Order: sequence, then structure tokens, then C-alpha cells
Amino acid sequence: MAQLEGSQAPLEFGGPLGTAAMLVLLPATMFHLLLVARSGPARLLGPPPYLPGLEELWSPRALLLLFAWLGLQAVLYLLPARKVAEGLELKDKSRLRYPINGFQALVLTTLLMGLGVTAGLPLGALPEMFLPLAFATTLTSFIFSLLLYVKALVAPASALAPGGSSGNPVYDFFLGRELNPRIGSFDFKYFCELRPGLIGWVLINLALLVREAELRGSPSLAMWLVNGFQLLYVGDALWYEEAVLTTMDITHDGFGFMLAFGDLAWVPFTYSLQAQFLLYHPQPLGWPMALFICLIQGLETIPTATGRQLLVSGWWGMVRHPNYLGDIIMALAWSLPCGVSHLLPYFYVLYFTVLLVHREARDEQQCLRKYGRAWREYCKRVPYRIMPYVY
Repeated sequence: MAQLEGSQAPLEFGGPLGTAAMLVLLPATMFHLLLVARSGPARLLGPPPYLPGLEELWSPRALLLLFAWLGLQAVLYLLPARKVAEGLELKDKSRLRYPINGFQALVLTTLLMGLGVTAGLPLGALPEMFLPLAFATTLTSFIFSLLLYVKALVAPASALAPGGSSGNPVYDFFLGRELNPRIGSFDFKYFCELRPGLIGWVLINLALLVREAELRGSPSLAMWLVNGFQLLYVGDALWYEEAVLTTMDITHDGFGFMLAFGDLAWVPFTYSLQAQFLLYHPQPLGWPMALFICLIQGLETIPTATGRQLLVSGWWGMVRHPNYLGDIIMALAWSLPCGVSHLLPYFYVLYFTVLLVHREARDEQQCLRKYGRAWREYCKRVPYRIMPYVY
């Protein structure tokens, strides 16, 4: 990996040139998916049906809705928590404290949305605002990341992330300079990691389900499955929220555009792709196939990124990252209700596989630096990384 003069950690993601490209490609990919999901051909690899103008993208109402959503989740974050957990030890030997109330936020948000729909909230109209909402979220992510970068310029050296203080402004803006940017006890990275994006993903899926019911009389079985599977995933992540405190995002990566855009924009608007596809391209799904897909989803007992259980004792002796294998299997189960006539709904499987292979490589480098010879011995005993006998 490249390394800038004076930097203390190898550069990742292709260095300054690679991160500069990703500042453009990540938002462009998200908008491409939003556009092709509602188009007739729904071609993942083809051009979008059209390029929207600024008048279609910019909406003060969408920006207001976004700020209201972020404000609501911030208020729920500040409510008394069922538990306050300590993070890992930092460079200065201190430990930060984090409220464990993400599942509580999900439940309260669900109740509020239910009351809103009962009172006449037009939740089914939300899909028509996806483009301006995505644009507002992307713009907010850029501005937020700039403010985080400026804040980090006056942060002490002990507060900086291992990889985000290279000295290159573009690279550091993307990766994030400060490890745990806070105002008082409000931790921006921890808040964004699981709250607005994940719960927003559930809300978007629900809006798509409601819209399908309005158009066709009732939601399809495929739409129910996608909503149910992904709600279980989000609920699990928030119920075991404390597990995120030991992940690479919290312990290693700074908080910059990569995580800000990923958490706030990429997750809700890209991870809901299967439900978007089903709204505009309904797929027949019988009960036998639905039961088969549910069986595949049950294989999540391989530990996922939030996981705790093993499929069978010995998985960790066969591959070094069986949790990533569980994530890939689960992603496939989310896509199968969309049928096999289009590649588009399987974008998440392809993207997540690439993401996990890249993250596994980053894990390997960190473990090698941390454990040295012991890690090399472990790799000899467990040669496969994610997929037994394949990779």
C-alpha cells in the first residue's frame, strides 16, 4: 500500500487518487441505482434512463424532512439508556462511554410512525421523494464531513485516527481524521453508525410496502419477506448495539466522508434496493420458494458482523472470518425474493462480497501487526479466509 511522507499508517483505498474518485463514484452509484430501479428495463450495467436536473433533485421540503429525521433520532439518542457501556481503551488510556439505547430508538420510532399513519401521515408518498431526499442527504454528508475535518484540525494528536492523519486533505477528508468526534457526551460517529441510516432503511422499506399496498391492494409475499428479513437484521444490530464498540469502524477508522455518507445516505437508499425493485417490478413468489428462502435466512447462525453464534462448532477452525460468510449468505436470502430475471436486486450481494473481501484484507493486516508470528501460525492452520475450500 502507498504511504505519504511523514504519515504513520499505510494509505488505503488507492490513496489520494482513489479516495478522490470514490467521492464522486459512491454518490453517482447510489443515484444510478435509484434511477434504474424505477425504470422499465432495470438494467444494473446499463445507463440510467435519464439524468435528473437540479429542479428534480433539490427540494427544501426534502431537506426539512431530513433534518427532522436527524433531529428525532438525536433526541432519542439522548433519552435515558437501559445501559451505558465503555469502549475500548484509547491512546491516552481513557475509555469513552456510550448509551445503549438503539433498540429503544427503533421501537419508539415505530410507535411514532404508527401514530402518524393512523393520523393520516402519507407514508406511501415517500418513494416519490427518494431522489430529492438522497440529494439532500448527500449534500448534508459533504458539509458534515467538512465540518468534521475542520474540527479535527484542532484536535489533540491522541484523538486522531491511525489512518486519517496522512497530511493529504482529500485522503483525510474521505477517511476521517478524528477517531471519536464529540460535543460533550454526544458521539457523532457512534450516533450515525446505527441510528439514522439503519432505522431510516426500515422506514423506507415500510414506505415501499405501503405504496405497493396502495397500488395493488395488498403487499406481495416477496415484499413481506424482504421487509421482514431486513427488519430482523436491523433489530438484531440494535438489540446487540454494544457489539459495534469493538468493530473496525469504531476502534480504527476516523469519522470522515466514508462513514458519514455511508451511514446517512448509502445504507438507507442502497440497502433498500430489493424493496424498491419489487415496487416497480413485482415478482411472483410461491410459498415453497418462500420457505426455502426462509431456510437460507436461518443460516445466519453463522455469526454476522453483530453475531454471537456459530453454525457448528469448528467454523472458526475452517475459515478465519466465518462471520463474513454469514453476511454473504444473508444478503443472498434478501435478494432471492426478487427472482432471477434481473441482476439489479443482486447488486447488494455483489457489493457486500467486495466490501467484505476488502475488509477482510484490512483485518488481516491489522492482526498481523498486532499478533505477529502467532497470526502467521494461525493462518497456516486455518488457510481459508471466508469460504471453505474456495477463498
